[in-house]
Amino acid sequence: MFEKSYRDRLEADLAQWEAEGVIAPAAAASIRNALPPLPAGINIAVVVGIVGGLLIAAAFLAFVAAHWTEIARLVRFAILLAGMIVTGALGAWFAATGRNVLADLCASLGAVVFGAGIALVGQMYHLGEDFAGGMLLWSIGAFAAALLTGSRGALAVGLVAACTWTCMRTYDTPDVLHLPFLAVWLIAASLAFAWNSRAAAHLVALAVLPWWIATSFRFEFDGVQPSFVLANGAALLFGAGLAIAACPSPRALRLGSVLSIYGAFALAAVAVLEVTTVDDNFLFRTRTASGQPLWAILCGAAGVILTFVSATFTKSAGEILAACAIGLVLLAAPVWPVSTAGEPWLAYAALLCAMLCLVVSGVLDDLRPRIVAGWLGIAGIIAGITWAVKGSLLRRSAFLAAAGIVTVAFATALNRLLPRSAR
Repeated sequence: MFEKSYRDRLEADLAQWEAEGVIAPAAAASIRNALPPLPAGINIAVVVGIVGGLLIAAAFLAFVAAHWTEIARLVRFAILLAGMIVTGALGAWFAATGRNVLADLCASLGAVVFGAGIALVGQMYHLGEDFAGGMLLWSIGAFAAALLTGSRGALAVGLVAACTWTCMRTYDTPDVLHLPFLAVWLIAASLAFAWNSRAAAHLVALAVLPWWIATSFRFEFDGVQPSFVLANGAALLFGAGLAIAACPSPRALRLGSVLSIYGAFALAAVAVLEVTTVDDNFLFRTRTASGQPLWAILCGAAGVILTFVSATFTKSAGEILAACAIGLVLLAAPVWPVSTAGEPWLAYAALLCAMLCLVVSGVLDDLRPRIVAGWLGIAGIIAGITWAVKGSLLRRSAFLAAAGIVTVAFATALNRLLPRSAR
């Protein structure tokens, strides 16, 4: 995604190494010749053309909307059909002439027009009011366009429609786990894997979050802790991403690394959520792990196991610490309910240790996103402990001071154990 900046940095490094005599000029020339040509970027003319096309499309839509009731039904349908045909033809022409960005944009607009057609045809002919079913149909059409054209924009449209579909189905039937969305998500993940596209991998990773959130906050399930279900989802996303990235395939590495990044940030967000919902105003938890769904517990356990499996294959100490971070967050979730005797100090300690493990894991594996996720988690947990409405501020300050002393002692011991080159 940042190919040009990488090439510039590589060119600067090659020039410096060649000047310092680290590599021979012939070796530097071989490295430059081995690199494929840079993909065509988006220049100013393309950007201005995209804006102009969008303005024309908006003007056309506004004109049609202003006279929509005056237009006959068959003419309306013909307009929608013509919109899809025109965008498809323009996309094919742009693709044939090598303007892939514009071709992708046309495929995306075609997918949007298809969704608008579903809604407007349903309105014109007074079809059944199954809005969620319409979203599923829109998602299927957008995925078909993405499969045929390779459009990342069409994939994004399909995922947005699919996420809306699953959220509506979850709201309509909260007592049933909406598993069909997972089949749709796996299709999108397969496309991202086949395309070997980082942008598509980001879209797929983002799309799984609404399903977990909607599933977690089904309050009709008496006793289910939203943060507990979210923690298990983050654990599975993190562990599965690491396990996929450990496979001997560049495609798997790209997809798995992106999934693990989102899993790390989701884990940090869940840790902060655990602390910030301790107040009675946000008290969602009423039972311990025994009252939680078995499938969620199994997902969390699978995330820990997959992380350890990945660490076994990659021989990475950082991934072992990542598994410890996942396990500590999962451990804190079921034991979190506040007792009448005081605050959950063990849960506080477990979450702080989890985020510290996440930071150290990112340092050992040299992965900045994981480091950032860990630091954000630590900041959020400390803020949540400090500004919690419930409990004694003096006790919380004593806990934070003790945690700081323990952490400094751990850092001192670690500094002595590590060799100088690794410090």
